[in-house]
Amino acid sequence: MDATVDLARLHEIVAAFARQTICVVGDMVLDEFVSGEISRVSREAPVLILRHRRTEAYPGGAANAASNVADLGARVIPIGAVGEDEGGEKLLNLFRRRDIDVSGIFRTGERPTTTKTRYLAGWTHTTEQQVLRVDREPRGKLAPKIEQAIERKARVAASRADAVLISDYGMGVAPPELARKLKAKVLTLDSRYRLLEFRGAGITAATPNESEVETAYHTQVGGALENLRELGTRALRELGAEALVVTRGKDGLSLFERGAGSARGVARPPRQIPIYGSDTPVDVTGAGDTVIAVFTLALAAGASYLEAAHLANYAGGLVVMKRCTATVTRGELEGVLAREAGRA
Repeated sequence: MDATVDLARLHEIVAAFARQTICVVGDMVLDEFVSGEISRVSREAPVLILRHRRTEAYPGGAANAASNVADLGARVIPIGAVGEDEGGEKLLNLFRRRDIDVSGIFRTGERPTTTKTRYLAGWTHTTEQQVLRVDREPRGKLAPKIEQAIERKARVAASRADAVLISDYGMGVAPPELARKLKAKVLTLDSRYRLLEFRGAGITAATPNESEVETAYHTQVGGALENLRELGTRALRELGAEALVVTRGKDGLSLFERGAGSARGVARPPRQIPIYGSDTPVDVTGAGDTVIAVFTLALAAGASYLEAAHLANYAGGLVVMKRCTATVTRGELEGVLAREAGRA
């Protein structure tokens, strides 16, 4: 099925980003990158000794999705929780530097800020490579008072926003129960571990990657489009969504939509959108956050699912060519559209 779109129409959609307000509810993560120059192999153990170069911090998880929305020119309302620790303060300051309202991010002394620290190593004039990742994750549920505060804030914001983005990394901030209580014009979902648990939550569209769909059904796509078609169509029907975008790395993405018989769960044939840009990415960290941020913002601006998927695909191709946890700006997206139009 034809998956092409009008580039002039995509320009109009991107131009409308600045008029949108997006509420992002989910697990806020601090992404740290510790870079070091390889000095030698340790005598104490068969490990590299790194001479520290720098430590950088970026918003990750739901915080990265929110940062993408802001850098694309829209207003964003992030809602979540961080610890009363150094990581939480760093994350809030990263938002403040972007002039993002942090009144919906609640601090708790009962759980640490989710922090993912990646150690990068390289020789003097070589590209650094990730050699280790250490995750600090909260255990246990949020305190009831924090859960209630998040719910109150989310319900008010959802009623006023043009779209709500649920970013569920499994830390308990954005469970299916909360999603079911939100009255949103558009409700999109990125859930790392429990895609199908959001059945009946009024999800408009979801953007799982291929491995997340495989995990949901305990099976393998194995590169076979027929297998992907079966799983994607099934997930679309069981989730009760209008659309499903399955990201597939170097194979681009697949768009599943409900068709004219949607009341019976009948889906249109999936449309394949090839990868934009290079199939040898620099860094894929947080690329899924960029994809759902652009997809959600485009839907809020009036895009069709196909138009939104194309814009998300362009953004994904841009962001994986940047190092660390990165975002895409509206200017960069407009630049891609201009170049594509010049080739047409």
